[in-house]
Amino acid sequence: MNIVRLIFLSIVLTSLAVTSIQAETFKLTHQWPKGDGRDTGARQFAEEVSSMDSSIKFRIYPGASLISSPVAQLDALQKGTIDLSVFPLVYGVGKIPELSATILPGAVNSVEDAVSLKGSAFHEQLQAVAERNGFHILTWWWTEGGVANKIRPIKGPDTVDGLDMRGADRTIDSMLSAAGASVISMPSTELYSALQTGVLDGLMTSYESLMSMRLYEQTSYATIGGEYSMFVLLQPLVVSMDVWKGLTPDQQRIFEEAAAKTEKDFLEEQLKIKESTVEKFKAAGVDVRQMTEEEHTQWLTLAKDVAWKEFAEISPEARKLIDALEK
Repeated sequence: MNIVRLIFLSIVLTSLAVTSIQAETFKLTHQWPKGDGRDTGARQFAEEVSSMDSSIKFRIYPGASLISSPVAQLDALQKGTIDLSVFPLVYGVGKIPELSATILPGAVNSVEDAVSLKGSAFHEQLQAVAERNGFHILTWWWTEGGVANKIRPIKGPDTVDGLDMRGADRTIDSMLSAAGASVISMPSTELYSALQTGVLDGLMTSYESLMSMRLYEQTSYATIGGEYSMFVLLQPLVVSMDVWKGLTPDQQRIFEEAAAKTEKDFLEEQLKIKESTVEKFKAAGVDVRQMTEEEHTQWLTLAKDVAWKEFAEISPEARKLIDALEK
């Protein structure tokens, strides 16, 4: 009788273990507060997946509540200590320099323009780089930004000559330096005080940061809005390759379909943020203008002569990414 009971108990425990694995809750992290567009997109993805497969659950950790350093999310993805993250790929350039392709100045003119790159050779090359480095790109989420400063309107490259500027990545920094600016590196959290104390004259950053950091309070001029920008950045939802490989083909399909469903709403949200940023800066008395096509051409020429050439020399993979963009 004891043997029978032990066999029955073993069967029950095995059944419970299988159920537990099937109902595993995935950890999804990011650095932004609840209500931010990237947080909203992550929650929409989780809801879409769960609606297609109720056994898949997610626990979302916003505001860097699980991992304090946004950059450290890459290590955590590679080690498998987190499952998914909304991760600006530029944060990973210290370990994977090819990821600078996702903020390369002039590669993408706007968030609307970025849509056309989905499924392209560039997208495929970038996915290959990501997967070789421990994560899979799920969403094609791009954010846009502009230039704000205290000294004068920013038009063509010559207008940043002599300014103390903050860029965002080595490719943007090299472009600004070639235009005559002194480039100062610092995190977004220090931008407000740097402008306030005169450490910075100006900066390039996303609309989200321009708003959330209240930079309209410390700047007098802004080149934002319109059809052209030299600051467009990929900030996708990514999944650890350990998790991705552990999913069944059907579960992978569900993840991809859920990711695709978020992209239209994410794009619409970014267009709203662009519009509200322009309105907020104008309301604060900032002199707001849009980059013209001619100015964008001048910046793009400079970027290709300096930033694109430097990037292409990083590795054969970087050269392939450039070739894919130029096609």
